[in-house]
Amino acid sequence: MMLDIVGKRYWFFLLSILVLVPGVISLVLPGGLRPGIDFTSGSIMTIQFDKSVNQSDLRNEFTTLGHPEAMVQKSDSGIPGGSTFIVRTYTLKGEQKDASGKVTAPAERESIQNALIKKFGNMKMLSFDSVSPIIATETVRNAVVAVAGAAVGILLYIAYAFRRVKSSFRWGTCAVIALVHDALVVLGVFSILGRFFDVEVDSLFITAVMTIIGFSVHDTIVVFDRIRENYGRRMGDRFENVVNHSIMQTIGRSLNTSLTVLLVLVTLFLFGGVTIKTFVLALLIGIVTGTYSSIFVAASLLVVWENGELKKGWQRLFGGNSKRAASPAN
Repeated sequence: MMLDIVGKRYWFFLLSILVLVPGVISLVLPGGLRPGIDFTSGSIMTIQFDKSVNQSDLRNEFTTLGHPEAMVQKSDSGIPGGSTFIVRTYTLKGEQKDASGKVTAPAERESIQNALIKKFGNMKMLSFDSVSPIIATETVRNAVVAVAGAAVGILLYIAYAFRRVKSSFRWGTCAVIALVHDALVVLGVFSILGRFFDVEVDSLFITAVMTIIGFSVHDTIVVFDRIRENYGRRMGDRFENVVNHSIMQTIGRSLNTSLTVLLVLVTLFLFGGVTIKTFVLALLIGIVTGTYSSIFVAASLLVVWENGELKKGWQRLFGGNSKRAASPAN
């Protein structure tokens, strides 16, 4: 028995709208996303302890020192039995001086170093850098340009790859709409998580979004390629029947691929450590959304466009009134 996925396309569109709207509203309102250190400004330090130090204990100590936002990432240690960490915090304050130039309070970096030595024993600060607001702004701009460039490149590539198909530009546009759908779902979810659970986005989050875009387009192209093949074989059949038949032929592959990836991501989310949880969570949401959009959104959008349903719907809503207004009264 073949499921009529394309025949129920408007129900799937409605589901997408219901998922997208809360996230988009959250994004549009002030404070749409809670930016991490990579997108604001902050300090990055590499510290090395002579003895083994638990990552959670170090993170708790930074919270005690007034930096609950600290991102603590364990690194390879060059000392046998020692521990090395890369820590990111908001910008640390410098020395406080009075009008005469006398130091009234030490630099925050020095205070943190003294507190860590007292808590965990001897340590060295191997490196210390600050991310300025200018660099942070440039990071945001580059991320936006990268996503926009990827979308344009994908549109052109699909239009070229499907150039032998009538209106190939439509196929590329539908694929881009699907990937924008996936990106918006992830951004919206993280906007809501940032408002209620203080979840921040960082440079790894951009990496996750780019990965999701690639996965979504890959899945969509698999479906579109099968539609192209069947379109040539079933010339007398209705286009939506060809699309539905193609979806059913590829749905097993799509689901199996996605489930395999999701199993790995769930394992990483549960056992991979705190520092990559946001990255893995973004991928989890994106892979699920990307699989959904490839099967239920992209191909159905293609059917709507090919059938001229958008134009018909517009005429039904506004055309009829215009015609009645233009016709003379009896």
